[in-house]
Amino acid sequence: MRKLYFRIYMGVVASLVLLAVLAATFWHFQGKNSPQNQIFQTVRDVIVMALPPADAPPELQQEVLERLARPALPRLTLYSANYRLLAHTGRRLLPPEPGVQENEWLHRPGHQSAWVMQLPDGRWLLAQPPHERPRPPLPIFMTLLLIGLVVAVVAYPMTRRMTKRLESLKQAVEALGDGDFRTRVEAKGCDEVASLAASFNHAAERIESLLQAHKQLLANASHELRSPLTRIRLALEMQAERPVPELQAEMKHNIAELDQLIEEILLASRLDASHEPLHADDIDLAALLAEECARSGVQCEALPLNIKGDERLLRRLLRNLLENAKRHGGDAVQVSLTRDKGQALVSVCDNGKGIAPEERERIFEPFYRPAGSREKEGSYGLGLSLVRQIAERHGASVCCVQGATGGACFEVRLKLD
Repeated sequence: MRKLYFRIYMGVVASLVLLAVLAATFWHFQGKNSPQNQIFQTVRDVIVMALPPADAPPELQQEVLERLARPALPRLTLYSANYRLLAHTGRRLLPPEPGVQENEWLHRPGHQSAWVMQLPDGRWLLAQPPHERPRPPLPIFMTLLLIGLVVAVVAYPMTRRMTKRLESLKQAVEALGDGDFRTRVEAKGCDEVASLAASFNHAAERIESLLQAHKQLLANASHELRSPLTRIRLALEMQAERPVPELQAEMKHNIAELDQLIEEILLASRLDASHEPLHADDIDLAALLAEECARSGVQCEALPLNIKGDERLLRRLLRNLLENAKRHGGDAVQVSLTRDKGQALVSVCDNGKGIAPEERERIFEPFYRPAGSREKEGSYGLGLSLVRQIAERHGASVCCVQGATGGACFEVRLKLD
């Protein structure tokens, strides 16, 4: 398998080769249309108009050529059609060799390079600027080659450095796949690789936290399941000796508690794993709240309000709040449904001892047990954790505040239709 850095590097080198080929092609086909050639063609036309005829005396041709000489063209040499010297300014230039094109540069050793122009009457005019002769294409190619070498040398460590970061990310992904959920990568810079590394770190943290939460959930669930199972076992042993109707009722209660706990565990798992959209049912929230309050034997005041959501999940939300208030909040529960700031506000308040401010967020954790609570009082189980999960799935919020009577008051804010 070819390494990514090698492919990137070869792509850079191939681009440089293509650039050199295009430059050479341009130079080759530019020919007489180059700006320099056009300048000399213009000079040729001016000289043709100024020079006397080919049969004019050499003195006249010398005089005219001297008048045409300029600092930009100090060396001019005029030959006849059969290469006989007619006139020149400055040091004379050697005549062109047979077969020379009518308008091109002659490159000769000893700084004898000159531009050769054949006049319409057959005469040859050679012109040389005061500076060094124009360079042939070879220096252009050498320049491109030098640029290519510099870029190639610089490009290699750059591409290698970039792909090393990808290799580190690959190793981190493999380590995460092997079960090392504490694996993180260094997210340096502000490019796409750094963004990918930051996304990987965020995903790894999320996976680690989810696994930790599930481990904690299993540990707490096993502890919560042990108590009713122990009570059922003891009741069965006592029933074997002497049937007691009260023990039968206790067993039924414990079995119902186990059934509810298992149902809540399954629901919590589905809410964690499912990414499917909720059923957008039209729900009469006031009627739903009245049904659950009647089931729990609680009075409520409800303003008729309609929302969209999953009726089964919202029923579970309301039921969990009511059962939690009756279990932990004393003997009086007040329930209301009002409109507040364009939202439906469900309030479930009790007259219990209340919840300390530092624990009002922690009670929404699965199986949270307040500090100092006795074993028989139990934990909050999954009830309030499910309430928050269901609320968040509906784009709602839930919080715990202090009630007017000093107890706890749970407020759920839902979007209206």
